Amino acid sequence: MPIDRISIKNFKSIKDSGNIYLQSINILIGANGVGKSNFISFFKMLNSISKNRLSFFVAENGYENSLLYFGRKKSNSIEGSIVFKPEGRNTNNRYDFKIVPKKQASGFYFEKDEGGFNTNSNGFEESWIYEDLGGKGKEESGIAENSLQRADFLRNFFNSFNVFHFHDTSSSSSLKQPSKTLDYKYLKSDGSNLAAFLYKIKDTHPKHFKMIEYTISSVAPFFEKFDLSPDDRNPDVIFLNWLEKGSDDYFNAHHLSDGTLRFIALSTLLLQPILPNTIILDEPELGLHPFAITKLAGMIKRAAVHSQIIIATQSVNLINEFSASDIIVADREDNQTVFKRQSEESLQSWLEDYSIGELWEKNVIGGRL
Repeated sequence: MPIDRISIKNFKSIKDSGNIYLQSINILIGANGVGKSNFISFFKMLNSISKNRLSFFVAENGYENSLLYFGRKKSNSIEGSIVFKPEGRNTNNRYDFKIVPKKQASGFYFEKDEGGFNTNSNGFEESWIYEDLGGKGKEESGIAENSLQRADFLRNFFNSFNVFHFHDTSSSSSLKQPSKTLDYKYLKSDGSNLAAFLYKIKDTHPKHFKMIEYTISSVAPFFEKFDLSPDDRNPDVIFLNWLEKGSDDYFNAHHLSDGTLRFIALSTLLLQPILPNTIILDEPELGLHPFAITKLAGMIKRAAVHSQIIIATQSVNLINEFSASDIIVADREDNQTVFKRQSEESLQSWLEDYSIGELWEKNVIGGRL
């Protein structure tokens, strides 16, 4: 059940986004500092709300003045809504919230914490009935503990709002450390359980595992296959071991280039057998060869059949792999972030001579300073 639209008010650089309609693929582009990361951060906030961790999210993001549009002096609340629409049907579920900063202390409390159902979900119009989820007047939403079917739906969906970023490939990074052998329920956003998650796929979905190996070898021709099993000396951990073509020696994550390691994590995420409802990626192109970026685009399109994909990117090569209608341009106008979905039809004359990436570089579609 994909997201139909979201709206955001007074959140960081976003004063009033209006309705932002989402499709199966949503590629967010724009200059540095215009607010792309704030759009992504909104999904992080929803994830925190559903887990009774809004107060932690507020603290980690600099408290009220950093989250409110131009701070307390300019804004007195943050509002948001997210509306869901099943494939081929009308909208049927939604979540609306409003949080207000406390007057005499740090933090927020909920003034609105509501789930909604469209009574015309089998038709074309919208007529919403709202249910209080229990957070009104409190620091945390009622979603996490509410037994209503609406809350259960929202809780499960918001759990998929993890922002995947495999940027850190330093020697001490989570990607290069051994995983806990049983930590394989889902792939974590930083790839810290990559080896364990791949080990699970190998055991339960061998065809998908082979597809992941084949895709990796198409980009890294020296890679032959993984050799994954719990460590002999410590069965509680598992290393990302692999074999190189033409060699009997074993290698691990520390022997992989940064780009290859990131591509392994991306391939695992996008080719896993049971995909999350939503996949959010922050600059997945980092460190990838142009050929690997083409492969990445193909995996994104494949995954978008079953998941809704949201990507923030700075890569011209990556957006050239998609249609104009997949692109959302973030710009800064009148001291606020605005979002504009591109249209294949309106850009038709330009696209006869230029790629969508070239139009971005030439500032025809905006998103450049």
